[in-house]
Order: sequence, then structure tokens, then C-alpha cells
Amino acid sequence: MVRSRRAQRPGSVRTTRRGRRAAAGVAALAVAGSLFAAAQPAGADSTDRAGGADRKDRGRTVDVQLLSFNDFHGNLEPPQGSSGQVTELQPDGSKKNIEAGGVEYLATALRDAREGNRYSVTAAAGDLVGASPLISGLFHDEPAVEAMNGLGLDVAGVGNHEFDEGLAELRRLEDGGDHPKDGSYREGRTFGGADFPYLAANVTEEKTGKPALDPVYVWKERGVKIGFIGVTLEATPDIVSAEGVAGLEFHDEIETIDRYAKQLRRQGVESIVALVHEGGFPAASAGGAYNYDCDSPGPGAGISGPVAEIAEGTTASVDAFVTGHTHQPYACTIPDPEGNARSVTSASSFGRLYTDTTLTYDRRSGDIVRTATELPDAENHVVDRERPKAPDMTSLIEEWNALAEPIAAKPVGWVSGDVPRSGTESPLGDLIADAQLAHARTLDESAVLALMNPGGIRADITYAASGGEGDGVVTYGEGFTVQPFSNTVNLTTLTGEQLLKVLREQVGGANEASPKILQPSAGLTYTLDFTKSGADRVVADSVKLDGQPLDPAATYRVAVNSFLAGGGDGFPTLAEGTDPLVGGDDLAALETYLTANSSADEPLAPPAADRITVVGQP
Repeated sequence: MVRSRRAQRPGSVRTTRRGRRAAAGVAALAVAGSLFAAAQPAGADSTDRAGGADRKDRGRTVDVQLLSFNDFHGNLEPPQGSSGQVTELQPDGSKKNIEAGGVEYLATALRDAREGNRYSVTAAAGDLVGASPLISGLFHDEPAVEAMNGLGLDVAGVGNHEFDEGLAELRRLEDGGDHPKDGSYREGRTFGGADFPYLAANVTEEKTGKPALDPVYVWKERGVKIGFIGVTLEATPDIVSAEGVAGLEFHDEIETIDRYAKQLRRQGVESIVALVHEGGFPAASAGGAYNYDCDSPGPGAGISGPVAEIAEGTTASVDAFVTGHTHQPYACTIPDPEGNARSVTSASSFGRLYTDTTLTYDRRSGDIVRTATELPDAENHVVDRERPKAPDMTSLIEEWNALAEPIAAKPVGWVSGDVPRSGTESPLGDLIADAQLAHARTLDESAVLALMNPGGIRADITYAASGGEGDGVVTYGEGFTVQPFSNTVNLTTLTGEQLLKVLREQVGGANEASPKILQPSAGLTYTLDFTKSGADRVVADSVKLDGQPLDPAATYRVAVNSFLAGGGDGFPTLAEGTDPLVGGDDLAALETYLTANSSADEPLAPPAADRITVVGQP
């Protein structure tokens, strides 16, 4: 039976949620004292259904099951291609790819996992919505939120993609109500909103300094209390459009968690979990396998990146971290500042994995039992597609698909094989860049180049039949899944010197530790040498346009999407271009290009992805 979060939390109607947010904002983030109390009026806690410990639960310690996932991105249907697989390390050292994901299977997996666990709480670490396939994205992610309600989600931290459409839209997804422009998608039914609170402790309103959403949430069950603090990465404004974060400020993750952990403890909550939408990267030895030994040869040895720094530096009052953002799988332990182990986990993305963590709760102290030698019990599990589908999720998918089908099934092109998005330079990245250049030239014939950010490409184009169409058919729904952001194709003028600087920003500056290689349209060629460091990885004298060396003093008309045009993804030089021109929708540009350059008889061949020569390993 699906547990109704509304039924469990008295006062969780829409007006109470708005009141809770208003109460949460009575003081700025920097104000100590009674901020937490102000943020917790009636309805902010989950209901203590048993009214205290019952006779069967009066032992000194009890095990609390923490189920978690992250970066769902509205993937109600099983994701396709490489996005729908996980790699599993076998006992003999070999690897096996497993088809995974889909909310019908995730619901079954979570419900099965809860069986026999008297204390079970489910949490998520952001990006549940945004960059979603058409079945959810076309409806501003109302379907994804309804799916999360059905999964029995108790609490979620925000991620950067929760802000894609701005704070007002995020509040609507939480509180409910019809879309301000589209209205109701289902006749006679108003969208009910989330049955769970969204937490954004490190996000404040610029004008008032007040929290934009609830900073904390306390889960209660039979006398057990666990506090949750939700934060997104401080750099969210660098990776979300300026419109999405207008009027908001994003604060340091460690400082924010420390502050609210102190407030929770002052209110008598000793067990604390941080939901952090910032992540890490498994060691190269993991080989992409979700079940690698993250703590070999020691705690935290198998993970690097921003989350490691956050976990190492955050107050020891926090007992566990549920993280995300990098779409990587890991279940690690990292010592806190006092030397005691605590779990740091991430369940990949798209509902392909879930994490099951056991928290041993001490009734006398109200805290989670952790020592320097006893490692927390946390493990990732595959959401394989061999298990039964959850009927209610099947019904939800069918309902929304019926609304989307007239648009989704429209053929827009044909391909002769899979067009993947993986690799330093990918066939799909090149295809999108070519499409954007073609669109740009309809606006300005002098356009010579298009550059596409890899993070804006959300799925492969697969050759296999999809949605009942024939092999090789690309439908509008598939195109939407690839490019769901509703960006425009913009033109800007850069000097050759600026263009070289842009290419160097791929591997230097903010992107040095984790390069973001822009996907080039036909005509641009150059060499990336990963045996060098930083910006020097771009070999300057190798950069050519249509076979001619780049002229630092010349000007070039360049097409990029609106996100990049604003300097997003760590490319500030793109925002310095001159003579800006806003073009059409980027998905429409891809659709037009596919229609013009392919047919059932002459499908488009995937680009060779040979425009960038790569030396060494990225």
C-alpha cells in the first residue's frame, strides 16, 4: 500500500505549506537563535503516528532504514541507450551491463525494500525535475512530482534544476495549483503539488535575506526523530539560466549545514542527515561499476571531488550525507572532523539505483551511533527491469502519455544508426551543433561556427524502434528528451582571441578539474592534449576554421544556446561577445535540420566525431 504523506502530516494542505515557508523566512540565514523554531510550525514535522515508542520498540537502539536517490530528472519511463544501463562488477572481476530505471520498477523496488522495516524514511538529493523527457517536461514536471508522491518520498533537497523555471514555479510544484500560462492539463483537475517538503537551506531571497524555501525538516516515527537539512551547490547560478535564479542568493554548503545542524540540536534533534546536491567522482579503478569498493584501501579513498571536501569539513553533528549532481554511483565512508566514519552516498541518476542505508538510532541520546571503527551500512541497489511493474505508476504513465502522444509521436527525422552523446566529442553533440549552425545561417549568413555544451544533451538518439515507430525514426518526443531546456539559438560576435579563450575555458579556470568540452559544428578542428595541464591543453596553433588558422584579430559570428550566451557552464568569455541576436528554439532547430537532411529512404548517418583530435586521456 502506498503511504499518503498528506494523511501522515496534519496541516499539509497548500495554505499550511505557504505558511510554513513564510515562517521559515522570519530571519536571515546569518541570524542565529530562534530561526529553526520559526521554521517549524504545525505541519513541518511528519506525524509521530504511534505517539511515542510502543512496547516492542523500547530497546536502547533501533535501526532506521534510509532509502534515497537523486537526479531523477522526470524519467518516468525507462531511460534508453546508455542512460538506461548500469555497470555491475562481477565476482570474477568481469563487468556486466544491466538495463535499469523507470519509475514503475523504482516504485516496486522501494516498496519491497521497506517490507519488514518498522522505521523507514525516504529522501532525495535534488534534480527530481528539470531536463526531463517529454512525458514530464511537456507538462512542467507535474507528472514527476505525482510520481514522487506515489513512491512515498518523505523529503527532498533542491538541486540546480529545480530552479530552471524560477522560484515561483518551484513553489507551485511544491504547493500545487495550475500552471500560470498553460492552466490545467487535465479537465476538471487542479495539480495538487508535492506530498513532501523541498528543502533549500542555502538559498535566500536577495531582497529580504529570508530562506526561499524550508531549510530543514524533522521526520518522526514512534519516538524516533531525524532532522534533514537540504542544500544545493553554491555554484548553482553558474549552471542555471539567469532568469531561473533571479533574485536569489546561494550560500556556502558547509557553513549553511553547520548553522542549521546547530539549530536542530538546540531544538533537541541529535540525528541529522544532509541532503546535498553536490557530488563526487569514483576512482578510475571503479571502471564505472556502481558496486565498486569505495573504501579500498581506506575510508573515502575511492571518491574525489567537491563532495569529499564538504563531507570532510562539515560538523560532526551530521550523521550521513545523501548527495547527487554528478550522476555517479558511490556508497562511501568519509571520516568527520572528529574521526568518526559517516556515509556519503549517491545513487547515479534517472532512477537506475537506490541507496539503502542503516542508521542505528540510540533512544537514550537521540543520536545515530557512529564510531571510528564501525563503518555505516550503506549500499546501492540496481532498479532492474526484471521485477514487476507497480500498477499505479503504469496508470500514471499511461494517463500522461495519452495527453502527450499527439505531439510526441510525430516523426521529425531518420537516422541510420545510434547517435550517442558519450565521449569527449560525441556524434550527437556534433549533430546538434550542425543543426544550430544551419539555423543561425538562416538569421545571419555570416555565421561560421556553433558550439554546444555537453550538459545540455540529455539522452542518446537510438536507432531501435521507439513509441511504435519503425527503426531509425526520430520522433519529436525523442528530440525533446535530448534537448528539453527550451533554450534559444543565439548569435554573438567574437574575436579570434576571444574564441581561443573560450576553447581554453573548456579545460581551464572553473572547468580545469572537470573539463566541459563544447561540441563543435563542422569546420572547426583543433587538438586537445591531455598530457598538458589547464588551458594549455588546447594546442593554440592547431585551431582552424574551414582549414584556415584562427586569426586572433579577426571577428567570427558564433552560434550558441542562450544558456551559454549568458556565460553558463564556466564560459564567461561567451558573455562578452558583441552584436547579440536571439534566434529560435534549439529543439525546433534540431527538428528542422533532421527533417531537411534525412528521409526514410536516405537516413542521416551519425557524424564521425572527428573534429577534435584528443591526445592522452581526458
